[in-house]
Amino acid sequence: MSVSVLSPSRLLGDVSGILQAASLLILLLLLIKAVQLYLHRQWLLKALQQFPCPPSHWLFGHIQELQQDQELQRIQKWVETFPSACPHWLWGGKVRVQLYDPDYMKVILGRSDPKSHGSYRFLAPWIGYGLLLLNGQTWFQHRRMLTPAFHYDILKPYVGLMADSVRVMLDKWEELLGQDSPLEVFQHVSLMTLDTIMKCAFSHQGSIQVDRNSQSYIQAISDLNNLVFSRVRNAFHQNDTIYSLTSAGRWTHRACQLAHQHTDQVIQLRKAQLQKEGELEKIKRKRHLDFLDILLLAKMENGSILSDKDLRAEVDTFMFEGHDTTASGISWILYALATHPKHQERNHLDQMPYTTMCIKEALRLYPPVPGIGRELSTPVTFPDGRSLPKGIMVLLSIYGLHHNPKVWPNPEVFDPFRFAPGSAQHSHAFLPFSGGSRNCIGKQFAMNELKVATALTLLRFELLPDPTRIPIPIARLVLKSKNGIHLRLRRLPNPCEDKDQL
Repeated sequence: MSVSVLSPSRLLGDVSGILQAASLLILLLLLIKAVQLYLHRQWLLKALQQFPCPPSHWLFGHIQELQQDQELQRIQKWVETFPSACPHWLWGGKVRVQLYDPDYMKVILGRSDPKSHGSYRFLAPWIGYGLLLLNGQTWFQHRRMLTPAFHYDILKPYVGLMADSVRVMLDKWEELLGQDSPLEVFQHVSLMTLDTIMKCAFSHQGSIQVDRNSQSYIQAISDLNNLVFSRVRNAFHQNDTIYSLTSAGRWTHRACQLAHQHTDQVIQLRKAQLQKEGELEKIKRKRHLDFLDILLLAKMENGSILSDKDLRAEVDTFMFEGHDTTASGISWILYALATHPKHQERNHLDQMPYTTMCIKEALRLYPPVPGIGRELSTPVTFPDGRSLPKGIMVLLSIYGLHHNPKVWPNPEVFDPFRFAPGSAQHSHAFLPFSGGSRNCIGKQFAMNELKVATALTLLRFELLPDPTRIPIPIARLVLKSKNGIHLRLRRLPNPCEDKDQL
């Protein structure tokens, strides 16, 4: 009986043949992918031929134009050069058309296009699919369910809770005045707005402004702002598996865990309170329910409408949007007033309409959300005759709109009288809370908080800028400053009793 044995040379030849075949297959797949990318880029170039833009690299797009957190400054230049809209190439095969004309905004916000999946999906591990990320009928169901939480009768008593949180912050500032150094206000304001949202929407008792766990949550939110923003712009971080293996991916995972620990604790605490004898029946008898109670009762009464995952997503979404955007708004309002001291005069600020004018002008200069993304579900034609096909991503640049000199003459000048009673504006010239059917559900809640925080602060302090550290606005999910927002505070000699002002 003979036994055949493979010789080493034959074995090596077989392995070599397999490697050659694998190499050829990989090259073929790469070639197919390259052709697909080329054809897609050609389609994009043809689709955007009506919309001129600065020269871009075929592979790296406008990356050289937008380095070192100069995106907002570059948008301002594009607004002046390219009427109404301008394509922004993230890289060779990915582009989004930036819109900053009120007529263009009106067209898009009057449609029902979904959020840009390619960008917004990176938020899902953090805030899940709540109101911000949902589309279609599910979004409509959740919006209709949560709208009663922002009824006038619900919001009215919140003003007192907001004032309490602001006073805690202002008391802390008085203690720090003795250090005779500028105060970085954004962190303090973030804690205050988190405290407010916890009291108003999540039935939290007491103040969390001295809670270290709350500071950890705010730091996690700050990290996620940066991480998600950077990921959108990195071609190598688009794939979830690859991203999870990177240091940024691991950092994102840890930050999400910290954020979820905070919201899970809030949900569990309220659930435990509702299980106390008589508490659930007392809540059900209320004419209007708080945000979290609406979610919990919907879950109890019909779990098919709202799963545990849905509930947590809505809490994560509103916890983030309900404190971070208002913190940005308040901080930039205080900075704007610090740099324009004549508007701090008490005889003006005792009159809430004038305070509101100052707030709106600050929101114009520093919109809390710099841009909103949509993916066109059908072709669109704009009033000037230019059109875009289905599938194109558009970015409604609220920052660009608010700094558009064709919409706002001398846009860099702080002029509250733009919003004087009776002043005429395009319906979509001012969009700090977006517009259309998907406008900010908490718009009135936010405006109330901005008014309370601004009025109480200016009744107690004179605000002065720190000339050595001028804030540099940078685009993130929420408008931030690259170097913080530092102000000098001067205690007013005879501050009014703020308890009687609200």
